[in-house]
Amino acid sequence: MSTPNAVPVSLAEIARIAGVGRAAVSNWRRRHDSFPSRIGGTDVSPQFSLSDVEQWLRDTGKLTDAGGREFLWPRFEALGSRDESGLAIAETARRMRAPRTRHPAPGLSPAATDLVGAAARRGRSDGARETFEFLLQRWLDTHVRQLSTTPPQLASLMARIALDAGRPKVRDGLTVLDPACGTGHLVAAAAQEYDGPGLALLGCERDPALAALAGARLGFTAEERDMRTEVVNGDALRDDPFAGVRADIALCNPPFNERDWGYEELATDQRWAHGLPPRTEPELAWVQHLLAHLEPGGTAVVLLPPAVASRKAGRRIRGSLLRTGTLRAVVALPPGCAQPHSVSLQLWVLQSVGTTAPAGHQDALLVDATTLAKPGGPDWEALTGFVLSSLSQLDRPDPELRTDRTVRVPLLDLLDDEVDVTPGRYVATGQEPSGVELAASWTELTSSLTELSRLVQHLSQLGFEADEPRTTATVGELVKAGAVTLRIGQQPADRSRTLPENSIPILTVPDLMLDGRPSGRVAPDAANTVAEDGDVVVAGVVRAFKAWVHEGPPVALGPQLYALRVLPEKMDAHFLAGCLRAPANGRQAGTHASSSSRIDVRRLLVLQLPPEEQKVYAETFRRLMSFDAVLGQTERLGKELVDDVGDRLAAGGLTA
Repeated sequence: MSTPNAVPVSLAEIARIAGVGRAAVSNWRRRHDSFPSRIGGTDVSPQFSLSDVEQWLRDTGKLTDAGGREFLWPRFEALGSRDESGLAIAETARRMRAPRTRHPAPGLSPAATDLVGAAARRGRSDGARETFEFLLQRWLDTHVRQLSTTPPQLASLMARIALDAGRPKVRDGLTVLDPACGTGHLVAAAAQEYDGPGLALLGCERDPALAALAGARLGFTAEERDMRTEVVNGDALRDDPFAGVRADIALCNPPFNERDWGYEELATDQRWAHGLPPRTEPELAWVQHLLAHLEPGGTAVVLLPPAVASRKAGRRIRGSLLRTGTLRAVVALPPGCAQPHSVSLQLWVLQSVGTTAPAGHQDALLVDATTLAKPGGPDWEALTGFVLSSLSQLDRPDPELRTDRTVRVPLLDLLDDEVDVTPGRYVATGQEPSGVELAASWTELTSSLTELSRLVQHLSQLGFEADEPRTTATVGELVKAGAVTLRIGQQPADRSRTLPENSIPILTVPDLMLDGRPSGRVAPDAANTVAEDGDVVVAGVVRAFKAWVHEGPPVALGPQLYALRVLPEKMDAHFLAGCLRAPANGRQAGTHASSSSRIDVRRLLVLQLPPEEQKVYAETFRRLMSFDAVLGQTERLGKELVDDVGDRLAAGGLTA
């Protein structure tokens, strides 16, 4: 039963506190009668009292630093409200920087105020900034579905683009503005990339919790360097707190697709130098807001959804931005750079100029970097190098610049009926395949057909005894017998967080439905379920049901994925995977309510065979899987050849 005022923690949180795997905590719970009793949750996801867990870990010698940072976060999470926990973390940062502060922050409950004092004392002994960054990251990870943050790698890239493109001359310093700063990722990145004197960082954020956290983050930055920082809680479009302020650099990751941005009350606003943004084009309102705050020659870099480059409603404003030379470049990023991760977002590089395009501004540089992705997400090193190298051509007199992914497009070509500035529309397309390339493709297809024929010969000779009953066991029974260990995949943390060098890829069900490759990475957290080489992985959902033996480096598993580790003397992994992935097996273990229905992995059936017979089945299962893979490869090669030969025929020059 739940205990009043007790702070609940899960098995995963206990594992994180103790620095062990979740399986170890489960073993402690089974083996030690003194382990704290469950106070809430369910049998599958039990919750325990944090104070009881702390005392038990200390009494049993399983904790060397009781009361560390890991004990802080569950207490903040127990506050319940996203806003209150965020404001409490920000107030903790303020207390750590100003230990003599006595008056409580407004809006915090007595419980939050008490927690702030305890956390500040802990942070001052463990390191104030490190404690704040730890709590902030946990807060962001917990509320990742409600927040849209700029990943550190992207924030750094945007800051470097602005600094390189603007080449600001240091007078009394450099002023950087972000009117929708969130928790301050972009302005913090600018401070990191700029090492000159007299830096001023200005931010505005309408969410009070985010504004407080951004102010706390920049407060630490200001302590480390001689700079001025100011973060205001407010709506920059409706009530601009920095009216009249001019910045050298503006960076922004504005809210996307918000219709209620102030269209009616701002209809006559003087910021709309390029035209009143339509109600459906809030992003273009943010673009013009940034431009209104730039010094002459100042640079703005803004992250936008791809539709802004082509929507019909915004073509008049896009045309004005091009004609005045304000829109200097558009960079199409690969999917996964920021939320929403499935979309290829764009960076617009803008410069404050006069009413007509200056000399050398009679074109726009369009860069298509969408191909610079890898299975674990964007290849940040390659992406950063490519984008910065491409944008270094902005002010170089090369009107004929054109590569496979970068092109300088004259205004006459852009200012048509659509005024579409999508890079993919203009970058150089691949040429028709050469005769040598076609010959290589035909050779590869022939080799694939030969392998397919060999597998057909083997598999077509298989014989089956009719109506002979076979004994089966469920996965649940195999787990009880000790032949198999079953582990359940976990929800991944925010993929935008900074990851260590030893991070590992994470595979999710959406990845399986896309191309089967992991689309993100996670830190090697003890709470993660990791499939090692030789483990059997099962997708426990009807629409993506499959089972296979994992080969290669470790990979973390997301929700609805399961890892089964066999006891070699009792079970062959390939035999187990072959039995599990049988379509009939999935049908009998599923609920069939919809395509998103789950499959009860414990109900999946496995043939009961001695180890020597399992090996014969395992080899046949392997050949069947190879047949499936080669069949798919042959289909892909055939379709590619149809397209390539069709292009060559349409181009003419047929000799035979």
